[in-house]
Amino acid sequence: MSYKDLEGARVSQGYFLAIAGNIGVGKTELTTRLSSELGWLAYYEPVIQNPYLDQFYADMPRWSFHLQIYFLSERFKAQAEINESPLPFIQDRTIYEDAEIFAKTLHEQGSMTGVDYENYTSLFGVLMRYLRRPDLIIYLKASPEVLLQRISQRGRASEQSITRDYIERLNRAYDDWMRRARNEMEVLEIDTDQVPLQGESPAFARLVQDLKARYPRQVTLDLS
Repeated sequence: MSYKDLEGARVSQGYFLAIAGNIGVGKTELTTRLSSELGWLAYYEPVIQNPYLDQFYADMPRWSFHLQIYFLSERFKAQAEINESPLPFIQDRTIYEDAEIFAKTLHEQGSMTGVDYENYTSLFGVLMRYLRRPDLIIYLKASPEVLLQRISQRGRASEQSITRDYIERLNRAYDDWMRRARNEMEVLEIDTDQVPLQGESPAFARLVQDLKARYPRQVTLDLS
């Protein structure tokens, strides 16, 4: 396939909406509700079935590399499906967050060795060559106090040891990444402390209408 053929093939791809944000900010809930309202496919973060998550929160230095490689592998599989999809879809957490937020923060706080971090980022860089960027990233923000409250309320046992310091580090990493990401991708930032999206809120209704205006329903595909 020539370069021009590849460019033409991209036109038929479905819309790619990504939901990004810190632990407990409400990504999965928003993904589910938008998927229902818009009729778009949803790709969820592989959290529940992650075999390293409990061990990671109990001993970050021991399990950080294993955890991040697992997430990277699972998200890359989802991205491979996304690359081929002709339908609009929503992704709960982007693959970029694995490297830009979590692996970076774990390395900076001493929970991932320099050798592991270098190997991880090298692999990440290779994989990125094959992936499609989101058409739009919705960046959900919240204060550490609100995030910790939401984490406590959802009651995942493995998350109850998450510290305020860790959440604050992740928040700073998100803000830093988003400042750079805006130079390459479209980003819609929503401060969920100030703009509630839960329930039948006016803010959620406006978001749905905004997305419908940005990405109108596609023409029915002829699959015969």
